[in-house]
Amino acid sequence: MIAHAGLIAARTAGHWRGVLIEGPAGVGKSDLALRALGAGFRLVADDRVLLWTCDGRLWGRAPEMLADLLEVRGLDVVRLSALPFAEVTLVARCGAPDRMPAPQSTEICGLAIPLIELDPREASAPAKLSRALALFDAAHNRRI
Repeated sequence: MIAHAGLIAARTAGHWRGVLIEGPAGVGKSDLALRALGAGFRLVADDRVLLWTCDGRLWGRAPEMLADLLEVRGLDVVRLSALPFAEVTLVARCGAPDRMPAPQSTEICGLAIPLIELDPREASAPAKLSRALALFDAAHNRRI
């Protein structure tokens, strides 16, 4: 499956945990990814993500023609050293989040993946992604 999304990953507990960033064109997905890179995340894919399942887990990578590229809107497309793939453990949907939302998930390729909604333009958005990954890992005793 190909998703119109971005994929970034953070290393936690010795493993890369991926965040699939969803939202309409122009909402700030790539901008959020760029800011998250400064907060310790690594790029996996920008704009398009190839998704597949293996052993009950969801994985993603960039299509070959977009590998190692990130669009910096209004400036350029930059080449980065991206991860070749990552497990998708969280979906971040760009939008206007509720103040204290109930836990949510979304189905991708037949798997339920935890979902958070956030405003990608908030300065705190990269920190919220880190916090959400940590909370999910702790709450679900992630298998490694």
